[in-house]
Amino acid sequence: MVKSLFSRVRQYKWKAVVTPIFMVGEVAMEVIIPTLMALIIDNGVANGDMDYIWSMSIRLVAAAFLALSFGVLSAITGAYASSGFATNLRHDLYQKIQDFSFSDIDRFSSSSLITRLTTDVQNVQMTFQMSIRMLFRSPVMFIFAIIMVARNGGVLATVFAVAIPIIIMAVYVVLKKTHQSFTKAFKGYDGFNMVVQENLNGIRTVKAYVREDEQIDKFTKAADEIKKNFVKGQRLMAITSPMMMFVSYACMIAISYFGAKLINVGSMETGQLMSIYTYTGQILSSLIMSAMIIVMFSIAWPSMQRITEVLNAVPSMDRNENGDKTVEDGSIEFKDVSFGYKKGVDVLKDINLEIKSGETVGILGTTGSGKTTLISLIARLYDVDKGQVLVGGKDVRSYDLYSLRQAVSVVLQKNTLFSGTIADNLRWGKSDATLDEMRQAAENSSALSFIEEKPEGFDSWVEQGGANFSGGQKQRLCIARALLKNPRILILDDSTSAVDTATDKKIRDALSQRVKGMTKIIISQRVSSVEDADKIIIMSNGKIEDIGTSDELLKRNESYQVLYKTQQEGALHG
Repeated sequence: MVKSLFSRVRQYKWKAVVTPIFMVGEVAMEVIIPTLMALIIDNGVANGDMDYIWSMSIRLVAAAFLALSFGVLSAITGAYASSGFATNLRHDLYQKIQDFSFSDIDRFSSSSLITRLTTDVQNVQMTFQMSIRMLFRSPVMFIFAIIMVARNGGVLATVFAVAIPIIIMAVYVVLKKTHQSFTKAFKGYDGFNMVVQENLNGIRTVKAYVREDEQIDKFTKAADEIKKNFVKGQRLMAITSPMMMFVSYACMIAISYFGAKLINVGSMETGQLMSIYTYTGQILSSLIMSAMIIVMFSIAWPSMQRITEVLNAVPSMDRNENGDKTVEDGSIEFKDVSFGYKKGVDVLKDINLEIKSGETVGILGTTGSGKTTLISLIARLYDVDKGQVLVGGKDVRSYDLYSLRQAVSVVLQKNTLFSGTIADNLRWGKSDATLDEMRQAAENSSALSFIEEKPEGFDSWVEQGGANFSGGQKQRLCIARALLKNPRILILDDSTSAVDTATDKKIRDALSQRVKGMTKIIISQRVSSVEDADKIIIMSNGKIEDIGTSDELLKRNESYQVLYKTQQEGALHG
């Protein structure tokens, strides 16, 4: 897992390599400084030798300057390496998500993927930066300082034989406890992001129903859950600091006691003891830093696992990039198709259906009857569990996925517009569309009139999500966007539900009279939207209940008769 993640360093690898080298250089200079100080005190000050003092002082300043230089260079290269690593990691995650099918996204959830791209990557970035700097600094400092203590203090080095096992044991206990808390905390971020996402996306509904207090309660509970786990983990981590300080002071007292005895018997000089104090601080600080790195790893480990889970995920849908690139026509056939979002729970059952190229087909049915699921299989938004879906006479799985989806335009009831101009949004259908092409598509979707009413026309700004447009306007813009693709198959999934009946009829007339040769599938709750179709499909409980023209269904299908009568009476009374 670690190897897989750190392979994302790529072009920043040399910076990641030189960072610990600079770090080792800084440590080497820092370790030399106490020895130079001891020599100045014991050989220069004690003997009153000013030449010696000046000579060693110059070396001391040079060592300090080199330590500073190496430290600055290490910080700069480390920052570049860690930032570049995080950039590459986000890029790879985002690119992998683009290959996910709808079922893959359902499996991870949008809120969880957002957490992994943001919070989790940030945690891993911080750990990586500490790793290439402190993970090298701490052990090198520890080894160098221990050698210098053994060289200058001899027997005093045995003090650490007692201190080090205590520190290691304490860190192990803390690490074991904190890992569980931080794992729960980062999972809590998924729920937290989901609450925020739902609230912001549905803010108009929240305000319309005056549910702000309820949303605040949900937010507070999610935030408190994260806080509880983080506080628990941080509380455990906080124990390490006083424990480390206690061991540090105990070591200092022991060294002072035994060092004083050695000076009294002439086995040690004052300068040597002072250098050992400094080395003791370096040894203990390196151990404390090592403990911090280990704890940091324990915090980041759940994030590393969650990121790796996405990076190593095998998309459930093969893009088949070497598949057929051309969809010959807009014919569609379902052969014994069954499908379910969950294993063992079929939403569609034994569907057999044939639609000729160029036909206009209406689909009616109650909520949950499987209408949207049916059309999702045509563009391979999901793959069938059983049977085959054929487009242009070939199994949809035999096509290059990009080519198939270029040949199928789907306009959903819940429309999505992106921040930018109207032209920017329409060009999602065709990136090089001319103004004339956009005008024609907008006219066919009855969007041209309100576009031209705006001072800036097609250059008018669209807020995120199309917040500055009405529901009906957004639907018409999305239909225009779909028409610009000039697809073999156009699917309108209740995509005129927010427009009035007169505008709905204008759109249908335009599609019938001006858009020739295109297979059109219209899902609607309105009988009037589909009654002129070549055939109408009635769906119920994941099965096709009946197929026929409006006149045929009026004669034999009770569901259609009831729906037709109800809506006709509603229109008359309206």
